[in-house]
Amino acid sequence: MPKRDSSGSSRSNAKKRNDRLITYWTRGSVLDELNIDEQDRLELKLKADLHQDILVLIKKKRCTPRQLEKILDVPQPRVSELLRGKLSLLSISKLLFYAHLLGAHAQVRLKKSVQAQKITSTRNRLA
Repeated sequence: MPKRDSSGSSRSNAKKRNDRLITYWTRGSVLDELNIDEQDRLELKLKADLHQDILVLIKKKRCTPRQLEKILDVPQPRVSELLRGKLSLLSISKLLFYAHLLGAHAQVRLKKSVQAQKITSTRNRLA
């Protein structure tokens, strides 16, 4: 419970400190800057892309959470997890299935990564 001073107003127990806004610029995706395993990072990027596409589908269809419960055949807490982006609780296969139920067809395309392009161009310059 907050302490009250002599005037009767409450004050926080938190220590006063000099708050400064620290800015950090990333190069590319924020996920690339995290110190996590490359395979986990790639999976998280794929989940995030799928999730964003599903949210676009939901918005275009103007689905309410109640309608999503019926379309996806899941209880309200699962709909909430989807809408709030709780990606750790959603698998790629589940996201693909949700996209299917919403009338979308998923298609995976592979393209040369930026890192692979840099390596190739460096090799070409050295040759």
